[in-house]
Amino acid sequence: MKILNLLQIAWKAIVLNKLRTLLTMLGIIIGVASVIAMLAIGEGSKASIRTQISSMGSNMINIRPGAGMRGGVRTDPSEMQTLKLNDYDVLKQNANLLTYVSPQVNGSGQVINGSHNWPTSIYGVAPNYIAIKKLEVSSGSMFTDAEVNSSAKLAVIGQTIVDNLFPDGEDPIGKMIRFNKIPFKVIGVLAPKGENTFGQDQDDVILAPYTTVQKRILGINYLQSIVGSAVSEEDADAAVTQVTAILRNQHHITSDMDDDFNVFSMEELISTFSSTSQMLTVLLVAIASISLLIGGIGIMNIMYVSVKERTREIGLRMAVGGKGKDILMQFLIEAILISITGGLIGVTLGFAATIFIEKVLSWPTIITSYSIIVSFAVCAVTGIFFGWYPARKASALDPIVALRYE
Repeated sequence: MKILNLLQIAWKAIVLNKLRTLLTMLGIIIGVASVIAMLAIGEGSKASIRTQISSMGSNMINIRPGAGMRGGVRTDPSEMQTLKLNDYDVLKQNANLLTYVSPQVNGSGQVINGSHNWPTSIYGVAPNYIAIKKLEVSSGSMFTDAEVNSSAKLAVIGQTIVDNLFPDGEDPIGKMIRFNKIPFKVIGVLAPKGENTFGQDQDDVILAPYTTVQKRILGINYLQSIVGSAVSEEDADAAVTQVTAILRNQHHITSDMDDDFNVFSMEELISTFSSTSQMLTVLLVAIASISLLIGGIGIMNIMYVSVKERTREIGLRMAVGGKGKDILMQFLIEAILISITGGLIGVTLGFAATIFIEKVLSWPTIITSYSIIVSFAVCAVTGIFFGWYPARKASALDPIVALRYE
């Protein structure tokens, strides 16, 4: 019997039992839609994490003091003071895989302008810090190296500081503000950046010369960290290796000694978050795939019922010359059609669910072609796997016994 005829017979059997077929498809429909939606959420979250971390400076290299954590507690407070200005100078001169490098010290306190005040943090940095962190000055200007060397009391403030200290829309450029009783002249305002991946407001910040913050605010002569920018994302790992080698030499650390500092790149952070997101996506897809398994069992059950109901029909076909392989193909094609049709409806529902999630819930989503291909492949395999045994049972019936079946 020709495949076209078998398709027509299988399709007619499906159409004659619309409600039963639809109920059979439900497991496949829900499973496919869930898999597509879950993969879209997973891919969207990974892309969103990479984009948000990249906006903080994807090439950024962080250097922090200390040999690491032991049991969750640092054993010696002096470990926090291992980075000095000499380290910054050496890196600036010798680390050719770093485009920019800047010291960083910071403290928390109250910033005041007249009757307005706001709790915030002040960061002592070098002028090229804004290039490392991908910040922009929207009005005014950044302080210069000469002003850093003279420990000038100048500040570049974020939009959140502007909104809370100058709520009447007054231009902050040139105005004096106080941070923990120390006066600073506002010379620039940073362009808004919003919240980062960790929910931190990137506009709630004050930038000042690191020399000023060290002397006037913190009273320290060491650096809390050093930040740099690798020449490219691809060179981030090489930059980490180079910085580590330079600082080990600077700190006279021998091969049998541990580092008294930590160097890591944003790429490591992106990789960590992406792997976590990938694990969650796999878990969600595994849960959604249970629906496909249930749908497959539903197809097997319905095909068994169909074989029972059509036993006399099968016997008649075989009595007039129908071959066992034709009967096998007929029921197998019917199972595959149910599975594929359910898959098509599931894909449509998956697209609709993804659009709903993105538009209404504002979750980032990305529908990938492989999720659709995998869904269809699973549908076909489900139809063949769960439809084969009932079809084989039908093809193995004795024609005489089948004709006598009531």
